[in-house]
Amino acid sequence: MINKIVQFSVNNKLITSAMLGIFIFWGIYSFTQLSVDALPDVTNNQVQVITNSPNLATQEVEQFITYPLETEFKSLQGLVELRSTSRSGLSVITIVFKDNMPINIIRQLVAEKIKIGAEQIPKEYGTPEIVPPTTGLGEIYQYVIVPQKGYEDKFSSTDLRSVQDWIIKRQLLGTEGVVDISSFGGKLKQYEVSVKPERLAAMNLTLIDVYNALQKNNSNTGGSYIDKGPNIYFIRGEGLIEKLDDINNIVVANSHGIPILIKDIGTVDFGFAPRYGAMTRNGKGETVGGVVLMQKGENAVRVIERVKEKMKNIEKYLPEGLGVDVFVDRTKLIDRTVSTVSTNLLEGALIVIFVLVVFLGNFRAGLIVASVIPLAMLFAVAMMNLFGVSANLMSMGALDFGLIVDGAVIVVESLLHKFSSQFRNKKLSQTQMDAEVTEGSSKIMSSAVFGQIIILIVYIPIFALRGIEGKMFTPMAQTVSFAIIGALLLSITYVPLMSSLFLNKKIAANDTLTDRAIKWLVSKYQPALNRIIKFRLSVIVVAVSIFILSIFVFNSLGGEFIPELDEGDFATNYTIRQGSSLSQTIEVGTQLEKIALTFPEVKEVVSKIGTSEVPTDPMPIESADLLMVLKDKKEWTSAKDKEELAEKMNEKMSVIPGVNLSFEQPIQMRFNELIAGVKSDIAIKIFGDDLDKLFAKGNEVSKLVSNIKGLTDIKVEQIIGMPQLVVKYNRSKIAQYGLNISDVNATLNTAYAGGYAGVVYEGEKKFDLVVRIAKTANTDADALRALLIPLPNGKQIPLNEIADVNFIASPAQISRDDAERRIVVEANVRGRDVESVVKEIQQVLDAKLKLPEGYYVAYGGQFQNLQEAKSRLLIAVPVALLLIFFLLFLTFRSTKEALIIFSAIPLAAIGGILALWMRGMNFSISAGVGFIALFGVAVLNGIVLISYYNRLKEEGIKDITQRILKGSAARLRPVLATAAVASLGFLPMAFSTSAGAEVQKPLATVVIGGLFSSTLLTLFVLPVLYSLFYQKRKKKMKINTTTRTLLLLIFSIITFNATAQTNTLTLQNALDLAIKNYPTIQQAALQTQQQQSLTGTATILDPFNINTGLGQINSKVLDYNVGVAQGFKLPNAYSAEKNLLKQNVTVAKSYEAVTKNELIKNVSNAYYNWLYSWQKYNLILQTDSIFADYEKYANKKYQLGESNKLEKINATLQRKDLILQLAQANTEVSFFLADMQKWIGSREQYKPPLQFTKLPEINLSDSGLVNKHPVLQFLQQQITSKEFAIKAEKAKGQPSFNLGVNTQSLDKQTHFYYGSVGINIPLFKNGVKARTQAAKFETEIAKKEFDKTQHEISTIFSQQNQLQQQSLQQLKYYQAEGLPMAESIINAAQHSYKAGDIGYIEYIQNIKDAFKIKTDYLATINSYNQTIIKLNYLLNR
Repeated sequence: MINKIVQFSVNNKLITSAMLGIFIFWGIYSFTQLSVDALPDVTNNQVQVITNSPNLATQEVEQFITYPLETEFKSLQGLVELRSTSRSGLSVITIVFKDNMPINIIRQLVAEKIKIGAEQIPKEYGTPEIVPPTTGLGEIYQYVIVPQKGYEDKFSSTDLRSVQDWIIKRQLLGTEGVVDISSFGGKLKQYEVSVKPERLAAMNLTLIDVYNALQKNNSNTGGSYIDKGPNIYFIRGEGLIEKLDDINNIVVANSHGIPILIKDIGTVDFGFAPRYGAMTRNGKGETVGGVVLMQKGENAVRVIERVKEKMKNIEKYLPEGLGVDVFVDRTKLIDRTVSTVSTNLLEGALIVIFVLVVFLGNFRAGLIVASVIPLAMLFAVAMMNLFGVSANLMSMGALDFGLIVDGAVIVVESLLHKFSSQFRNKKLSQTQMDAEVTEGSSKIMSSAVFGQIIILIVYIPIFALRGIEGKMFTPMAQTVSFAIIGALLLSITYVPLMSSLFLNKKIAANDTLTDRAIKWLVSKYQPALNRIIKFRLSVIVVAVSIFILSIFVFNSLGGEFIPELDEGDFATNYTIRQGSSLSQTIEVGTQLEKIALTFPEVKEVVSKIGTSEVPTDPMPIESADLLMVLKDKKEWTSAKDKEELAEKMNEKMSVIPGVNLSFEQPIQMRFNELIAGVKSDIAIKIFGDDLDKLFAKGNEVSKLVSNIKGLTDIKVEQIIGMPQLVVKYNRSKIAQYGLNISDVNATLNTAYAGGYAGVVYEGEKKFDLVVRIAKTANTDADALRALLIPLPNGKQIPLNEIADVNFIASPAQISRDDAERRIVVEANVRGRDVESVVKEIQQVLDAKLKLPEGYYVAYGGQFQNLQEAKSRLLIAVPVALLLIFFLLFLTFRSTKEALIIFSAIPLAAIGGILALWMRGMNFSISAGVGFIALFGVAVLNGIVLISYYNRLKEEGIKDITQRILKGSAARLRPVLATAAVASLGFLPMAFSTSAGAEVQKPLATVVIGGLFSSTLLTLFVLPVLYSLFYQKRKKKMKINTTTRTLLLLIFSIITFNATAQTNTLTLQNALDLAIKNYPTIQQAALQTQQQQSLTGTATILDPFNINTGLGQINSKVLDYNVGVAQGFKLPNAYSAEKNLLKQNVTVAKSYEAVTKNELIKNVSNAYYNWLYSWQKYNLILQTDSIFADYEKYANKKYQLGESNKLEKINATLQRKDLILQLAQANTEVSFFLADMQKWIGSREQYKPPLQFTKLPEINLSDSGLVNKHPVLQFLQQQITSKEFAIKAEKAKGQPSFNLGVNTQSLDKQTHFYYGSVGINIPLFKNGVKARTQAAKFETEIAKKEFDKTQHEISTIFSQQNQLQQQSLQQLKYYQAEGLPMAESIINAAQHSYKAGDIGYIEYIQNIKDAFKIKTDYLATINSYNQTIIKLNYLLNR
């Protein structure tokens, strides 16, 4: 197939060229349509649901809104995670779905659930809404509205907000690709009626009266029309409020014929809605801005272009003196990352072209191979466009042109080698050239194609990655695959075509400079290889040793998820004291902005305080994001990198008291928030019910981890401490005055929150009309207490007459994960890797943090992403390796050759690991993907060498060494060329310092280092392996002592690891094995089957009777008589027998249940005895380590003359005694394991679980519950069986019947037929009566046995229940006092002994006392567990 394609391409040059032209045109067109972004969108598949309820406190938001909705959402199909945040007036629920579910489907599913959940939420509490579908990359364009010079005082924050909402936002919303505009800052304009309470009271009016009056005086109507001759006149009544005076003149009530107007009881003016957020800029105070949110999946560059175009038109129509300043434009980051990728690709391409020209030694050949690069890129771009893959840092950043042109290199180099060896100093015609190119390309093409397929195959597991790493690296794998497929197609079509046309047909007579250099290398390489082959085992041992060393180096590397991309800007999240006002937060933000602007690196600073209009990030009022737009790195003067800048900023900003700072990057912070629900690198989540306890434990965690190196910006989620003015109603007083809660609440809400009374239109603009009590400087708790509440009789009373009004600290925020309350302690990592920091945190918290029962800790953020990605890589990498080996085996049809080539993978891993270590890099998912790519490239050189060895073998070279030397020398150039172009193509990536290079560096470093080691070792180790596998041994090899020792050591390590891998055995595993294997269970099952088989004997009839006679029956003539007869019992006899046999089946099943229950008890006893013995062994082992230290210390004291010989001898004796105890404990472990193996029917060596805990307590004291015990059930069934046996015996004394048919001849005349009926009546029933009586006695005996057993089991149950309570008391003592006391004794004894405060005798006694406490504790647990096992046995559990 491939040969035919090559032949067609060379022989049909015009058709091939035309197809190539079409392909180039398609690629260029696709390039113009390609979507471009800075990063792939890694936001998980989620839907956010928000509910605004300004009148509810945090607790009520959780209770009435969040909880009902969460309950509905938990049953959603494809649900992965459910997070929620409940704050005062706001509920935000994030529902994460599986990535393969379409966004429109999941939004529809959520909408359906919202409809159901909303029915449980009172209408006045708000309506849940779905947030527009945007992502972490959605905030593409952010701007502020700025008054120009001279107009600063003309526009208030209310005016600016109105401009934003009604001019800018409205016009931007029509832009293609824009899903929403989130307004930030300013004051939302309202028409406000500020009522004065004293005037209301004087006129005997209420707030509800004012509210009703406003509603009734703000409407239009239509009155149909008047038909007047040829015309009609439509009637329309206009009564909408248009200006403030219209409101002033509205009548509230009439008093004695005099109208009371709105202006008589208060003032009407422009006000603003309650504020939950603000925006400040450059230390100059408040401003107003907007955030453009992009539709998920859109092309960021094009959307931003459309927004900019729209914004230019909008600015023309803004009020005079206003302009728009953009402070976040995603195209800047995209341009920087695109520049990074473009530069790296261009530099990589130039390096590859240079290397190709140098190695091939032929300028034309180098250009032919190099021309594959742009053509393969056009194919990749076309396919990316086709499959919807955007061009970004990750998708384009891993392209290695050296890798892409590998197939072309192999083809062209092979042709040059062929021409040089066969046609030196000759000139070929075009026909000859075509023929030789076709033949040469076809011969080597299988190796070239197979090499490309190998590289493709290793990328397949990357497609299996899920989550963030899948979204990050799958586009990379797709792009590389597209480029390699394109290069593969070009290698079998374009490259042979170009080679036949443009390679010089006059073959040079002399060697080129490259040829001479290669020959020189061969002259050095061949002798070295010849010497190395003589020390085969030594070479292998050295290679294995280096590999083992690299594994240790790998384990010392730190771990991080993905290196943080330098976005070029800073985002600092700051939080001040809980309960701070918005004005206080604004003031702090302004101060921080001024400090930030003192740094020469900072160009602009914008603070986004609290929650925006689209609250996808529900921050409280006391929290804000400080976005710092930085200058280019080349303009930095006070810091070298962002870590140093963050440290210096943190130092300066921390002078402001009570500010908690966290330094992040804008997009990274947004990603963290959306994906993990936190904004920092690490999230320590504590789950529990009580908010006060959670907050206390959160602060405790913060203190415990504060000294960990590398951990910065530690912040505890502020979930409590929000000061609330709580109105607690006195229900008896409310009843006394005839009021109801809803009316009082309405008055309270209208007075302070502002009762919504309709809207006022200003043209197309509309603003809320609200009623509230006038706010003055004296508005405080006393004013609230004095609020007048109208009574049903028309009078009014102050609020404090029917309620208590007090300040109470209440929950500020309630966060939930998967419907469980939690608190988060957030932190960032600087100067260390995330994985090692989290491991240290885990060690500290495990040792020092004591949580209440039911509370637990989980870890989130980047660490959680890293762990999930590692678990997936543990599957992806072995799969990639297996695929490589499988393909190698299929190709070479030899396990030996497949293994030899496969050896390149560990050799490549050595270089990759050491390269990371030398550059001080952590292991990240980028590096992990680099290893996957490396493994595919690493085997290519092995394929080239082994293929050539086999080719030489076919040509008749039988000597292995000669074959190796000749083959290795011949293929040295392509091996070096392949490795050089593949590794050097990554060189710009590895050393780039521009934007986005952080993500590419680990991947490029791994590939370069791995290819270096792989090539170097492959050139020597692979030939040695080939020689070792195929060399015929005529004499026994002599292995020197050192080699033998090293091999034995390696074998021992491998063997130890193999035998040490025993399986952990759980109780359930043991029970399953026992039920499956134990003979008694099988025997009982067989007995049941036997009884079931016997039920078929119930209807056995009496034997069929045949009788005949022959003789002189009627005369002297011989006649015959033949008859048949069958006996039958009465039907009740059969039924009695059948009932008895069925009951026997039930008895057998009951016995099977008894056997199973007994087996469960015996296995459980044996299992927990084994666990107990193992724990005893470990305890003695711990004690032995204490006495080992004691012995060492005593010997040291004796040597220094600080003690006598007696102490030294005593220490030795104590140690030896413990060693004997250890041996005895080990024997007990083996004994109990053997006992358990007897029950489970297995001789496998198991290891017990690490935990030895008590079984769940049984809170049942009613001994009547044991009546379901299998033994009692079995005895009860036996009684029933005996009763059926009585009936069966009685049936045996009943009559039976015979039915017969006879035929006979009379005097040899025609046959005569007749029938017969008979009855069998037992006249003597003594035997039947005796057997019946015996059966009755057996029944009575069985009943007595049942009573006795029931009494015994009830007694045992009561006894075991008492033992359980006793053991529980003992366990509580040990857990509360005994074990802590034992630890204290050990610590105090060791300290006192080493300090010289006590002698060795007291020391030994104290240690033994502590050891006894721990031993007794283990014995008590075991005793308790055995009691629980017996109780479970009695209760048949």
